[in-house]
Amino acid sequence: MEKIGFIGLGIMGAPMAGHLLDAGYEVVTTDHRSAPSADLVAKGLKVVTGNDAVARAADIIITMVPDTPQVADVLFGENGVSSGLSRNKLVIDMSSISPIETKEFARKINELGCDYLDAPVSGGEVGAKAASLTIMVGGSQAAFDRATPVFEKLGKNITLVGPNGVGQTTKVANQIVVALTIEAVAEALVFASKAGADPAKVRQALMGGLANSRILEVHGERMVKRTFAPGFRIELHQKDLNLALQGAKALGVSLPNTSMTQELFNSCAANGGAKEDHSALVRALERMANFEVGTEVIATKSEAA
Repeated sequence: MEKIGFIGLGIMGAPMAGHLLDAGYEVVTTDHRSAPSADLVAKGLKVVTGNDAVARAADIIITMVPDTPQVADVLFGENGVSSGLSRNKLVIDMSSISPIETKEFARKINELGCDYLDAPVSGGEVGAKAASLTIMVGGSQAAFDRATPVFEKLGKNITLVGPNGVGQTTKVANQIVVALTIEAVAEALVFASKAGADPAKVRQALMGGLANSRILEVHGERMVKRTFAPGFRIELHQKDLNLALQGAKALGVSLPNTSMTQELFNSCAANGGAKEDHSALVRALERMANFEVGTEVIATKSEAA
């Protein structure tokens, strides 16, 4: 089995690295601001100093960090992955970043005699923990075939979409769909709840029809139960929609509903919610309605008691 370097052990990265360790892979990471979890260390995670040291120790290096500048720093900054690479290694970026910058990163890694895949994921913390992520891959067929056994330990729906950059383009498209669906679910629950319906029962009913979706199932429940710990932070979804809107401008494409949903995220961030789960977008609609989902139903039940 090839040795895996894994840089970025956050909400998503930690369970992903755990699955690789469980599958018998040797996994190495770098020391960072905070130490890796004791659970990962107990499973055999090795810690070295510097991203270059990770690259020297591993055959396949995976990055899972928040944004384009962080990927650039991990790969090409001081003591970066690129300075520790030798020929025929494989770099896989599973972050969600700029498709344009991704193509440049791939070119630089290829010039070092190594392969590069952009392989962003969808499924959030739930999918990372369940190893059920959707993985959208850009790169060569040969690199994809090499990485597939690793991807299979992390996700279920794994697709080589096209060359480098196309994986990230697909993820941006995914984030448009997710954001607009969260907004639609939030509108529906605010409307139904203020009309006097029990939002939990409305959600249950809608899940039996054409309106059903994974967003309604997972994030609709978050809205009803008021559980907005991330998950996937609003500030990260803002970043992804910025990529969509910047790309649309360059392409001459209009994304009116994406723009509107970004403004709702901006409202949440301006009111202190940047680090809440993206399902907390409902709070922006609640502020406009001067009504919180479930408030009236809860009050009625309390009075009846």
